[in-house]
This record gives sequence, structure tokens and C-alpha cells, in this order.
Amino acid sequence: MEKKYTIATLGSHSALQILKGAKDEGFKTLIIATSDRIKFYQRFTFIDDFVEIKSYTQLLVAEKKLQNKNLILIPHGSFVAYLGIDGNKKITSPYFGNKNVLEWERNRHQQLRWMQTAGLLTPHVFEPKDHIDRPVIVKSYGAEGGTGYFVAHNKKDFTHKIKSFLKKHYLVQEYIIGVPMYLHFFYSPITKSLELLSCDRRYETNVDSLGRLPLAHQESIDITPSFVVVGNSPLALRESLMPKAYDMAEQLIHASKKLIDKRGLWGPFCLETIITPDQKFYVIELSCRIVAGTNLFIDSSLYAAFFYSEPMSTGRRIAREINIAIKRNKLAEILD
Repeated sequence: MEKKYTIATLGSHSALQILKGAKDEGFKTLIIATSDRIKFYQRFTFIDDFVEIKSYTQLLVAEKKLQNKNLILIPHGSFVAYLGIDGNKKITSPYFGNKNVLEWERNRHQQLRWMQTAGLLTPHVFEPKDHIDRPVIVKSYGAEGGTGYFVAHNKKDFTHKIKSFLKKHYLVQEYIIGVPMYLHFFYSPITKSLELLSCDRRYETNVDSLGRLPLAHQESIDITPSFVVVGNSPLALRESLMPKAYDMAEQLIHASKKLIDKRGLWGPFCLETIITPDQKFYVIELSCRIVAGTNLFIDSSLYAAFFYSEPMSTGRRIAREINIAIKRNKLAEILD
């Protein structure tokens, strides 16, 4: 039996996973998509309703016209990338998650403060005026899938490359050599439970394809490494490292309640880490909502199977949390 609420999201990023999970949990579903994507989403029978917009920024206009639908909006990376902090705060429909954490996600220096307050190990961060004595990666603000990143070898290389860098706000971070591991968590403020649901690594072009070539060939090709994400691969974390992963996530949630507001972080989030040969986690970034790497696990994962005897994606886990909140009359605690 379908609930009186309609789960809705923007047609991008992880929309299919979110709406498939909502339908599996008995909700009506709605997608708000741009004109060039409506036909694509109409292929999927678990999406009940479609709203066409000309651009992502028209979400604010569209959702005001849909008040009679009893919408609950589920944010993902496109909300951050295209609407910005101010746009998200102007949304009037019930919104899953704490909007205040988005500003801490988008502003890389605030994000760094959050991670350090949580006691997480982070790469060294340089100021542009500093003497840069090791390889660094320069990251622009926002959630744009690796767009706007570049690597510099030293101060001279950084000074040369930053001249043509078009982003006003950025972070200069030590480049850590190790295995990238993206840890997908879900925290329930209702049951106070923390779940590691899955892990992935990103496939980035063209830096990953360059790494497949011998060094001599790499040196002969005049290509600047790019970190634009085009896909994801599943990973299993070594079991002996799982306690540390949970400790980091718990510390992050605790720090969010001190730094951001008393509600803190809840729902899906991702610790983006590099694991070094001495088995240390360096946390390089945070994503405070569902990440695209979870799309690998629509039929569940080995980690979700530890908690659930049925298929459980991160998208479905969001809808399950809404169901739990409805049954316990605590929906207001998980919506903003």
C-alpha cells in the first residue's frame, strides 16, 4: 500500500536508486528533470510522476507548484552543484537531511575544520603563499565530480598553473599516495544506529588511464591529468580496518553536533579516504548526502547484508528511515 507522501528528487546523479528504493518501500515517486532527460526517465516503471523543467535552477519554482503532492525531497550531489547553498535553503518542501551541513561540505576550509575537530587524520593543507615542498592537489569548492582539480609538483609548478585556474575558491592539499576508498555510511537519529552500507573507488579520467601506461610513455604524452569522475568500482575493505572506519564516522557525527547545530549530520554520508601502506586512513573529503558510488549497490552489498536480509541500497535505506519516522511519529526529526 502506497503512503500518502511522494518521494521526489532531481533527475541526475543517483535519482534512479533513490526512487527505486522509495517505490520498494511503498511510496509514490516523482522526478523533476530537464527537457533532455525526461524521455530517459520515462523508461522506468517505478517512477510515477514526471515534472519537466528547463534547468536545474527551476526546481525552486517547480516544487512550489507541487505542494499538494506531499513531497519529500531527497538531495544528492546535483542539489549542491547546481542550486548552491542559498538555493537549497530556499526549498520549502520537506527535505531529507540537515541543510546546514551542506555549507560545511561545500566550503573546503570549513570541511577541514570539521574533520580536524573530529580528530580525523587529514592531508597537510598549504596556503597559496606557503613554500610547497611536496606534490599537492588543488581542489575547487563544490560537488562537481572532480572538475576543477589539478596536481602541482612544487611551489614553482603551483605558481605557474594557478595563473590559468578559473576557480576563485580552492584548497591546496598534500597529494597522498595510497588506495582511494570511499566509505558509504548511514546514520539514523531515530534509532541512533550507524551502518557502513558499501565502499567504492572512483574511476577518473584521464588520470586513471594515464596510470596504465609505462612511465616512459607517460612522460612523452603532453596531457594534463584530469580527475573528472566517469564511473565507480566496488571495493571490500579489509575487515581489520572496519573498526577504525566506524570510529571515524562516529567522531564525525559527534563533531557535527558541536560545530554545526545540535541536530548534526544524519542520513547518508561518505568519508572519502586514502589508505596508505601503514594502514592509516587519510580523510581527503566529506560528502554529506548520498554519493554516486552507491549506485553500484542497488541490489544491496556485502556490508548491507550484515544488517538486512533483503536488498538494501542507500536509496532504499533513506526511504526506510522515512518509514520508521512515520511509524514512530518522528518525521519532523529527519526533515528540514
